[in-house]
Amino acid sequence: MENMDKKYTCYCGLYCENCAVKKKIGPASEVLYNEMKKAGFEDIIKFIPDSGGFWPFLKNMAENGICISCREGGGNPACAVRICASGRSGAKEENAGMCAFCEDYPCEKFKPFFEGYPVLKNDNDVLRNEGWDAWSKMQNERMAKGFTY
Repeated sequence: MENMDKKYTCYCGLYCENCAVKKKIGPASEVLYNEMKKAGFEDIIKFIPDSGGFWPFLKNMAENGICISCREGGGNPACAVRICASGRSGAKEENAGMCAFCEDYPCEKFKPFFEGYPVLKNDNDVLRNEGWDAWSKMQNERMAKGFTY
């Protein structure tokens, strides 16, 4: 799995390194934070109505990044796929916890995922049938082309 950081693989089969939030919003938050800081917003933000949580939120995004995968504790804690997959025994083993390898896949929990991420079904088929190396290669090729979910 050349250039693949598995901590960014989600239970459902999405790869966070190809997520628009991580690839676009993260860097944009750094630019916005740095520009606002240069303009003195760190000191004046408290005087702007309803801005109390904005500056700490932006600062955290800029300094610590947006998120990590659900397998590493990020993402939506109420996600039905995450709850199911993380509860399976051996969820930290290489294939365990990855829905593509589950005997019940694809299950009803995936309907909204397939609607929102049209490539996901194919991605999980590649992972299940061809393995991590083929899946990783596909994700890296997408990354090189600027693909985002």
